[in-house]
Amino acid sequence: MVHVLYIDDDEGLARLLKRVLAAEDIALSHAVNSRDGLALLRANTYDAIALDHNLISETGLDLIPEILAIEDAPPIIYVTGSEDARVAVSALKAGAVDYVWKDVDGHYRELLAQSVKQAMVQRRHQRESEEQRRAIEAAKERAELLLAEVNHRVANSLALIASLASFQASAVSDEAAKTALAEMKARIIAIAGIHRRLYTSTDVRFVDLDAYLNNLGEELVAVLGNDGQSAIKVFADENIRLPTDRAISLAVIVTELVTNAFKYAYPVDQAGDIRVFLRRVNGSRLSLVVEDDGIGWDGSDKPKRTGLGTRIITAMARGLEGTFHYETGNRGTRATLDFAL
Repeated sequence: MVHVLYIDDDEGLARLLKRVLAAEDIALSHAVNSRDGLALLRANTYDAIALDHNLISETGLDLIPEILAIEDAPPIIYVTGSEDARVAVSALKAGAVDYVWKDVDGHYRELLAQSVKQAMVQRRHQRESEEQRRAIEAAKERAELLLAEVNHRVANSLALIASLASFQASAVSDEAAKTALAEMKARIIAIAGIHRRLYTSTDVRFVDLDAYLNNLGEELVAVLGNDGQSAIKVFADENIRLPTDRAISLAVIVTELVTNAFKYAYPVDQAGDIRVFLRRVNGSRLSLVVEDDGIGWDGSDKPKRTGLGTRIITAMARGLEGTFHYETGNRGTRATLDFAL
């Protein structure tokens, strides 16, 4: 049984309407004015409201906002005898879901029954859609919490591996092995830093590069430290965010370039800066520059060691679909990566 509240000052029409709707399995409650209608609405549950335009001291248009202000208000079907289409349009704009023209022959009663049924279907669909939306939001929130927990555990695991690399380095005497382990530790820390950012972020899909690169610079100084001889300075545009996988590729490239600068840019007895720039270019691309004022290298000579770092940079740049090169004619070394945002 569908329950409808009918607000109309004509009690005779209300009785006729009640008999017609009963045949359609619709129970009708009647109120002759807005005060009684609002009282019934607050005290009972209705599936729909049929609201007449002409009431005793006001119009139904005046009542629509008060009805909609009630929590979980039922759909409103506006009933008007006016042939002025602006009345119906005003009712729909105010929040009614449908309107019925009250004709003199009384056909509007059957039309009202159809309109009530349509409003019920529409209401059901709206509630189902809302339930689905809430379910999707809840599932998304659970997934984000789980992903944050995964990132937390990955970061902790990577930190443990970095510590093991340090222990291993302290246990070997070969300088090449020590250097290789220190470089591996730096790479692990760069990736672990991404995961730490993710589990403390409100959006685990992206990494804020400004804050991340500044933190990475501090961590690399701690890992690669050369007794305060070199300092890393980061200059990154604000609000640059990359998807996680692309941020990891960029972090690895920065780590390799900074590591090379720490090892080779300055003689043992000379101090100097290593600068990291990340800038927007034409709005849709990014430019990464890592430079120093040291002895200089333009990439044309054979790598001083295994060349693994160069191969890593090349692979990561290819993954970013970027262009990497060393610039010539500069004091020191200047490496540039250009890629799409």
